[in-house]
This record gives sequence, C-alpha cells and structure tokens, in this order.
Amino acid sequence: MSVPRYTLLAFLLLLVVSTLAPVAYSAPSSNPANRIVTSVNESDLVQLTGNTHPLALSKFDQGAVADSLRMEHLFVVLRRSPKQEQALERLAAELQNPHSVNYHKWLTADELGRKFGPSREDIDAVVRWLNSHGLQVNLVHKSGMTIDVSGTAGQVSNAFHTEIHRYNVNGEQHIANASDPRIPAALAPVVVGVVSLNDFLPKPLMKKPRSNFSFPCTGCPDGFNNTQQYDEAPPDFATIYNVAPLYTGTKPITGKGQTVAVLEVTDIQARDVATFRTAFGLSSYSGTFKQIHPGPGCADPGKNGAEGEAALDAEWSGAVAPDADVEVASCANTATNFGAFIAAQNLLDTSSPPPIMSLSYLECEADIGPGPNGNGFVNALWQQAAVEGVSVFVAAGDGSAAGCDDFDTAPYAVGGIAVNGLASTPYNFASGGTDFADTANGTNSTYWTATNSATGESAKSYIPEMPWDDSCASSVFFTYVGYPDGVSFCNSSIGMGFLDIVGGSGGPSFVYAKPYWQAPVYGVPADGKRDLPDASLFASNAFWSHAIILCMSDKEEGGVPCDYSKPLDVFYNSAGGTSFTAPQFASIQALINQKAGGPQGNPAPIYYDLAASEYGSRTNPNTSALSKCNSNDGNKVGRSCIFHDVTRGNNDVPCYGTNNCFLPAGEQFGVLSVSDTSLQVAYPTHPGWDFATGLGSPNVTNLVNNWP
Repeated sequence: MSVPRYTLLAFLLLLVVSTLAPVAYSAPSSNPANRIVTSVNESDLVQLTGNTHPLALSKFDQGAVADSLRMEHLFVVLRRSPKQEQALERLAAELQNPHSVNYHKWLTADELGRKFGPSREDIDAVVRWLNSHGLQVNLVHKSGMTIDVSGTAGQVSNAFHTEIHRYNVNGEQHIANASDPRIPAALAPVVVGVVSLNDFLPKPLMKKPRSNFSFPCTGCPDGFNNTQQYDEAPPDFATIYNVAPLYTGTKPITGKGQTVAVLEVTDIQARDVATFRTAFGLSSYSGTFKQIHPGPGCADPGKNGAEGEAALDAEWSGAVAPDADVEVASCANTATNFGAFIAAQNLLDTSSPPPIMSLSYLECEADIGPGPNGNGFVNALWQQAAVEGVSVFVAAGDGSAAGCDDFDTAPYAVGGIAVNGLASTPYNFASGGTDFADTANGTNSTYWTATNSATGESAKSYIPEMPWDDSCASSVFFTYVGYPDGVSFCNSSIGMGFLDIVGGSGGPSFVYAKPYWQAPVYGVPADGKRDLPDASLFASNAFWSHAIILCMSDKEEGGVPCDYSKPLDVFYNSAGGTSFTAPQFASIQALINQKAGGPQGNPAPIYYDLAASEYGSRTNPNTSALSKCNSNDGNKVGRSCIFHDVTRGNNDVPCYGTNNCFLPAGEQFGVLSVSDTSLQVAYPTHPGWDFATGLGSPNVTNLVNNWP
C-alpha cells in the first residue's frame, strides 16, 4: 500500500491527544517560567519544517512579489510548554466529566492566557523581535497563543527568511512562501510559525447541482425535467429527525435564550433570512438575526462569491431552534489570512463568547500545513473554544474520503485518503452527510406527500438513510444499475458519466491521535487516530431526487428570487453539502443548551457517551439496539433510539494512480481503497460507528432528552 504524501510529515507534529482516560488535573502557575533564555541572534537560525504549501512548487513559480505588497493581520503562532499543554488537555477532559470538581467551570480567554500561555516576558521578547524587522504588532490575543501582525512582503521575508512568490496553479493566481520559514533559535521554544504566508485559503462547501421543490419542474437543467423532487425544508427536517415534539408542551424547547454564531468571509442580505423564515413558518418565533464584524483586524467583507454559503448557514442555524438568535460573524480575508479565523479568534477573546459556533469550509490537513503553525493553530483555536464552553461544529467535507482533491472539479481522486483539517481536531464536532434511500427503494410515496403544506412540509416520517455519494463507486448506485462493484461500473460507458468524488466526507486523521472519548463506541476502529465524521444529517445535492432549501436572492452574486411557488426559483435556491449539516447540528445544540441550562463546550464526548449506551462497546456490542435502530427500517425504526444507525452504502469514489487506489490491470479507473493491491473500500457502512456516516443521524428529541 502506498502512503499519502503527507502521512510521514504528519508524524512530526506535536499535536497528540492522549488515547488514555484523562488523569486528574492540577492547575499550573499563573506565572509560567520564561523559555526564551538566550539573546536573539539572527545568525543562529532554525527552520520551521513543513510550513510550505504543497502547491508552492517550482513548476508553478512566477517569481517574487513586490516587497511593498501588504500582508495584513498575519497570526504569529506561539506554543505552550509540554507541561502546560498536558495540563490543559486534562482540564479540557475534566470540564466534560460530571464527576470532576471542574465540571463546566469554563475559563475566560484571560484565564487561559494567564494560566496556560507563554510568560509575559517571552511574549514581550517576541514582540520586540517582530518590531525590529519593521512589522506592526496589532495585538496579542488574550489566549497568549497568537500575535496579530501586519507588514509588507519585504518585512515578512526579512523576519522569516523566506521569499513570498506568485504561483499560477491551474490557471489561478496565488501567493505563498517559497521555502520553510526560519527564525532565531532563541525564539524556537515559544514561536511556532505564521498563519499564514499563503493565500490558498479554505473554500466553502455548498454543493451544486441543485434540484427543485416537491413537484415536477419543467425547464430544469441537468436531467431534472418533469422528475418529481422532494426537497428538505425546515418543517421536513423537524419531522424526519423528530424535532417537532420539543416545540410543544408546558416547557417548549425551541432554543430560546441561545445564540449561534456562523463564521463567514462575506455579508448577506438580511431580507433573505426573513424571507426564508416567513416561507417556512419560523417567523412567529422570537429568534433574531444580525451581522457583526467582531474585534480588531476584522474588516467588513461586503458581499462576495461566498454569499450563498453564508446565507444557508444563517438560515439553517436558526431553522431547527427557531427561537435561537443567529449572528453572521464575518471578516474579510486578508492577502494571506482566512477571515473566519479572525472572526473566531476575536469572538473567543470576548468576556462572553457565543456558546455555539459553526464553520462550513474545507482545507485538508496536508494543505493547512503539517507544521504546528498550520494544523496546530486550528487545534489551539478550537481547544480555546472548548475550555471557554463554546461548542464548535465544522463540516466534514464534500469530497467523500478524498479530502485533498477538489470536490468541485476532480473526476477522480489522486491524492488518496484525507480529511478536512478544520474539522479533524479533538475539540470540535465534525458533521457528515447522508442521502435518503427512498428513491433507490422506490418508496417515495411512503415518505412524502405529493404536495406541500402552507409551510413547505411534505415529509411524513423518518426516512431510511445511506451515505451521500454521487459517484459511480457508490455501492447503492452500482447495485441499482446492475453492476457487481465500483471498478466495473466506473469503467463502463454509463459509469464514466458519473466520475466525480462528491459525497459526505469521512476518514482517519493523519495529524491527531484518537481522543479518549471516541474509542469506546462499537464500530470505531482501533487505528489510534481521530476518525471523522462524528455524526451526520441529510446533505445530498439532488442525486437521488432530494436536496435542501435555502434563500439567496442577491443577483449580483448569482442569486435568484426566493419565490417558492415557482419551480425554477426553488430549483436555484436548493443545494446540498455538509455545509448544511454543520449549522443544523449547531441549531440542535441550541436546543440542548436550553434544556441543559447553559453552554456545553465540546459536545463530541457526550455524543459518543450516548452512542456507547446505544451501540455498545467495541468488544461488547448491543445487538438488540443495533437491530432496532437500523436506519434501513425507515418509519419502523425504534422510537427510543438516540441515533439511526446507517448500515447501507459507502462513500467510496473513483481514483487514479497509486495513492490509496485499487486499480486493476487493464482498467482505466480504480476506486479509493485502503489497499492498492486488493479491494478494501474506503469506506463502507457497517453496524455502529463508521467512516461513511459516523454515529449515523440523531433522533433529536431523544438526543435532547437524554443529554446529561
């Protein structure tokens, strides 16, 4: 079996989360020892290895940028001592342990910086060094882990001993550092590197093609003409995932008093949110909407090409918890920094950060950078959120198990198995994607009415689910058309029309070790790695006649009016992607927070604890629950189940080459596999947790009512 290009580099990371149950936490001193103990000598340098983007290659190089190019709001990333990091990991575990004296005793950003950050003297030494190279220090974030700096490309090159070049990659212009940065050896105990020295920024995950509403659409493109489509609107979600019972009774659970912040790089039209809520019966609730540009270094991005992503995030983060308040927290991207990072960092620095955050962007672990200033920054950011009591939901991705290939354009995987580095830390919840199986089963009428209610509802009950997979390697698809496996179908004349890698993402992290809370659940592999996704919701982009409704009417950014009485308007206001599932899970968390009485921090440990009670452990499966909670039963699935166990299908895709690709001799295309020499599909579903859908999908009422 070949090894993906980044696997060996990943072992250099110092981002290992203990695989053992946490031991007792003891608070470190608020006066940490100095670790910069020698004079800064510019002739004694160390290289920060693994901090050059994999696409910053000589074949794409177009030479150095002008020294005068402005590089605003770079994050110089610092590191804790090993002792501090171990203590913080233990505290993070105890914050989620009901038997600990530290249970839910969340820290503030100030407390985090004082107890777990570098010493004030060390930070001052780094600031002086940055200033000595002409860089402007805008602020030191309260966690003590990032310093916000601005300067020119010439000043950055002078400080970090690497040139900033222009690159033409597949017709797109980018800038990036041409070599790994170098810093004075005296600073190395504290300084990790810079986020970031390139503009290969994360991309949004909303996925087209899109479909129409629950009636035939004459004139629709891409094979949808006169095809009955059944798309998911908020009332459908409430029926399918059993949310509706929470809204009634003497103490309704509707998200009242809760706030969800969606992290974005664009503004949206507020009227689109209002239109969406009115159309689907949500406007009678008290949930509010606003747009904010939080903190220093956060420029108003205006509206741009990511507006569709931000609109669906804003609409669906309030759709499941209609009384929750929603904030679009957006910052403009800088020349080399991701605006959503700026927004998140500034929100976490406030005395009262939003208790729930959602992010629906993708950047694979290898592209973020195997050095600790890349993945390490993301880990530290979500770790800070967790210890402050903030629940972070990140979309797992839309490229099936091939997280480093471009799901928008790639006809097959070449980069091997990979996952979204924004979602793979042990401090966030990674949301995956499913598709409904009723079309493949020929049972649409069992689960949908032919027309919609006044608020757009047409779903009748829970619907059997399978992994979202649009490709010829989908086991449901190739079986449906009469082929024995993905290899034969993908190499057939019909199958070649379905060469793509689109689907719900899942796979093992090549950066993080398996967190203690993930290991006990039946189905989780003993691979020693953080595995994705955690759980899933419907995310299809209409491959099997189902998609999800949104509203984005800004014609300047490709929107159309949100007139849901017109099939074509609905067609262009529906889509798919784990973009939807992250804000939907965030909205579910608002219901949980209301019921539980406050912020819950990282929700993943509780999800897995509840799943262990349902599915059993790796060595002792609960066969009765696994049987009655099988998603294939559809409307007959057990009513007491917390999770619907998805056991049909896979998220495999076609591939080419030698990176996790089983490509038999004589065939043009293979399928993604954990072996290059035998077919070991990446990845099939099976009872319990699996790489295709994680824990499956939740019965929301049961999830909320069983939350500890």
